[in-house]
Amino acid sequence: MSGENYTGLDQLGRHAAPPESPEAAVLEKVPNPHPGDAYVVRFTCPEFTSVCPVTGQPDFAHLVIDYVPGPSLVESKSLKLYLGSFRNHAAFHEDCTVGIAKRLQAEIEPQWLRIGGYWYPRGGIPIDVFYQLGELPGDVWLPDQGVSPYRGRG
Repeated sequence: MSGENYTGLDQLGRHAAPPESPEAAVLEKVPNPHPGDAYVVRFTCPEFTSVCPVTGQPDFAHLVIDYVPGPSLVESKSLKLYLGSFRNHAAFHEDCTVGIAKRLQAEIEPQWLRIGGYWYPRGGIPIDVFYQLGELPGDVWLPDQGVSPYRGRG
């Protein structure tokens, strides 16, 4: 793939300030270099943070995002900045997890997407949130997300 396919990327290779909020974050995309092939892209964010909208206390999660690309791939630095923008964002676990999936769906139009939000306990109860868009294409190999049921989440 030649360099002209990467024009319009404003964050990659430059200093990019953290976005003020998830809504202000820009998710950049690049053309899928293998648009005729079905394959899985996985992003793992083991140190995701947001804020409880009631108590203001920090919440922590291990996120695993899997998707089968459509016409575009999400540019990883922009995804990192987007996920980091939740650090001071007040929302429940379900809203964060499903909201991330829906934003990716809108931005990159994947053939298939799933997200596992493995949230660390608050009040002694871990909350795991799972969201899937569509059906996995039959010829795609998809490994387990690799996060074991809660046992100290290590």
